[in-house]
Amino acid sequence: MTEELADPRSLSVRRVIVELERHVATAGWDAPVRVFALVKTAAALQRDPSLASRLPTEVINASQEDPDHLTAVEQEGLPQAQNLEELLHQIAWPESVDGCAVVVERTVLPPEVEDQIPDDEESAAAWIEQHPDRRDVRLGAAVLRSGEYCCAVRARDHDADDNVAVGRDLAPGLVEGVAATLD
Repeated sequence: MTEELADPRSLSVRRVIVELERHVATAGWDAPVRVFALVKTAAALQRDPSLASRLPTEVINASQEDPDHLTAVEQEGLPQAQNLEELLHQIAWPESVDGCAVVVERTVLPPEVEDQIPDDEESAAAWIEQHPDRRDVRLGAAVLRSGEYCCAVRARDHDADDNVAVGRDLAPGLVEGVAATLD
């Protein structure tokens, strides 16, 4: 399932989330959350010309052809957090960052069984883990300050690059959380 995006910024944010999801997929499953700053490559090169010596030639060429081309910079040393929501509340970006992306793994259940989940957090985790209809997925969301966003979803049981769903509204809660870091 792929949703077509027409304007250059939307195409650029789509390209970057697909690349990031594939990059994260190379590390396999059961990985921690990954957070990336997104910067317009041409603007970053203008601010810091020495960056050209650290970027691949194809990235530099792409930025010359497309002023909306984005480069992702993985953030290391993330603050300690109990969950993704707490982590995202601790992140704020300088104005030089044009957007950000997050890639995270989740277990999802069909909506019709959600009201059966036990109230106790520990019991709920065990119940979800053992549920026969649970599905492990990797969700990615990239959001720009200018409002464009795109998501990518890969299911563990269909783990192949050509089985990744890409579109705007695949993970609305994640988009909302990522967008809040840009305020």
